[in-house]
Amino acid sequence: MLLGIMADTHDNQPMTKKAVELFNSKNIDYMIHAGDFTSPFTVKLFRDIKCKYTGVFGNNDGDKLLLQDRSEGSIKNQPLILKLDNRKMVVVHEHQTVDALADSGHFDVVIYGHTHEPVMKRIKDALLINPGEVCGWLYGKSTVALLDLNTMNAEIVRL
Repeated sequence: MLLGIMADTHDNQPMTKKAVELFNSKNIDYMIHAGDFTSPFTVKLFRDIKCKYTGVFGNNDGDKLLLQDRSEGSIKNQPLILKLDNRKMVVVHEHQTVDALADSGHFDVVIYGHTHEPVMKRIKDALLINPGEVCGWLYGKSTVALLDLNTMNAEIVRL
């Protein structure tokens, strides 16, 4: 199973559309968004994704009720615990607890956003992933991550 992972879209419609197009071209099976969609109109772009998706609210997500409505319930409060392809994952937005979550031994994958900086590292048996920022507002680099759950190989991809 191939996952597409993004975070911190912050209403950058052109870059979010690029991320969706990349994920569709890679035939991902599932998409995860680690928060900070920001406004409900950004979620409309996810109608074009050719797979299911889910995500968590971030600290900059304003109208949570409308975001949840427009996403048809795909955006949840954090932490979001998922099991996909026999891999247990947790998705949060903020970074303060991610090392402890990875160190806990409860998860194969820990996904987060918030810092806008791409991270991919192992802590014990867990893979810790921050896909960076789709928006490119903070560091000028728009990135996402791809994760093959069969091999546990992951990569950061610049848009």
